Amino acid sequence: MSATALICLVIAVSDGDTLSVRCGARRPERVRIAAIDAPESRQAFGKQAREQLVRLCFRQRAELYTLARDMYGRRVARVRCAGRDVAQAQVGAGLAWVYTRQTAKYRELTALQQRAQAARLGLWSQKRPLAPWEYRRRHPIKAGNGR
Repeated sequence: MSATALICLVIAVSDGDTLSVRCGARRPERVRIAAIDAPESRQAFGKQAREQLVRLCFRQRAELYTLARDMYGRRVARVRCAGRDVAQAQVGAGLAWVYTRQTAKYRELTALQQRAQAARLGLWSQKRPLAPWEYRRRHPIKAGNGR
């Protein structure tokens, strides 16, 4: 994780794992929260995941710790709003999955996901929750729309 935080204002929330921010005089940009994947908007718990992220971050100062850029050009970052790690909040509430390729790297998120599963919180209240990457595989997005 980058040691230096970029301080930005959250100006929009696209879904449960993507924000739009304005950082000083820079143009607004989209930010993907690192290590998690929230349900898609049309998927079960997609609306709740977005609403939770709105409550956590919308119109608030966010600290971004940039890790990379994704294939859509979004900044991928660990994000903190009002002192809270947003990935931990989403996973702990049962409103996002930890990326399976990231479980060893983010053990605290994996532990939170296991607790949410055991407590049947959020998406884990479903008999067979469908991971967003599987949902996207079954319901491809039209070219040019991004995710």
